[in-house]
Amino acid sequence: MITRALPPWFFVIAVILVLQTVSASLGRLVPVAGPAFTAEFGWDESWVGYLTAANIVGALFALTVGIGIMRRLGGVRALQWSLLIGAAALLLYLIPSIALALVASACVGLANGTANPAGSEVLTRLTPPAHRNLVFSIKQAGVPLGGVLGGLAIPPLVEAMGWRLAAVVVAAVCMAATLLTWPFQSRIDLPREQRLQYRLDSFRLTDILVPLRSLAHGNRLWRASWVGALLAIPQAAWVTFVVTYLVVALGQSLSTAGLVFAVMQTTSMLGRVTLGWIADHVASSTMTLAIGSLGSAVSTILLGLSTSAWPLWSFVVLAAFAGIAVSGWNGVQIAEVARRSPPELIGETAAGSVILIFMANMLTPIAFAAFVAITGRYDLAFLVCGAFSLVCLPLLYGMGPKNEPGH
Repeated sequence: MITRALPPWFFVIAVILVLQTVSASLGRLVPVAGPAFTAEFGWDESWVGYLTAANIVGALFALTVGIGIMRRLGGVRALQWSLLIGAAALLLYLIPSIALALVASACVGLANGTANPAGSEVLTRLTPPAHRNLVFSIKQAGVPLGGVLGGLAIPPLVEAMGWRLAAVVVAAVCMAATLLTWPFQSRIDLPREQRLQYRLDSFRLTDILVPLRSLAHGNRLWRASWVGALLAIPQAAWVTFVVTYLVVALGQSLSTAGLVFAVMQTTSMLGRVTLGWIADHVASSTMTLAIGSLGSAVSTILLGLSTSAWPLWSFVVLAAFAGIAVSGWNGVQIAEVARRSPPELIGETAAGSVILIFMANMLTPIAFAAFVAITGRYDLAFLVCGAFSLVCLPLLYGMGPKNEPGH
């Protein structure tokens, strides 16, 4: 039997980070370019929320039905194929049909749903446990990094060439990332003979519950997973609606709104890595998540209180703070779930936790859009979303160092 030389763990992080970043850029097309194509097609701007929800449906499909396929393909190869499917689906947005746009969004969501369990399996297997919070935070930094690229690049592309050509550029980036990382898959994924041991059984409806049931097999896994779901509510509101809110409700230009979005994503990227380091070296993971919960509530409520009279710098400062507070928790929370999970169930528990997060990501845009359609009030919707972060505090109580695995 030939033993493969494992790649350096920082090399593994780099490959996963590239794929996760491009996956996030792909998913940001609708929230950033949405005001442009909904206006052209004569759709209500609330459809940005419904298309985002369809994206999460695709992600949930990947997290439930697709787990066996991910194991059979390997984490890296599964990410690559999901990017290619998402890139091809962007062509459907070019047709002025709401039904096809919903299908396209669901296909794009496959990449988002694949990223976390596939990346978690690879990084848990090939990176040092002592640096797990930092490693997972670096991986999760790919999400806001993709948002930065989308927020800075997509609005100028839309204004210069139109949103259709902007979608073509995003698709080309997805294909380029896949080609760039394709040769490295064989060094990172499990050998083919080990991957073929996983069976591709016929799908049963009960299979959807397998990742959720796996959360009962670890120390307080359910509570750690619900914290992620609650924190995802204000995060989804910011990512999905901040551009539309600034353009439609507060009268800002698309480029200005894109800049604010990019600032939020930039500090989110830095915040995830910083909070990961803090959780490893300064405070416990649960204390870090509690601080993040308070910051998320404050920043989201402040956004709801903003008005068109606010100067640009105030939105930039708020977005910078929100990037850390609203999105900085992801890597720490995912690492916490992986650490509390039995080693043989890491893929399933990662998927189960992310299912709850993605359910929040799916239901939040729908509820937000419906609330705005009924009341016409974006500000009240943001205030309600901010309040959900505070519910994390009682869940985190009693999950400190003395109650964590290994103590």
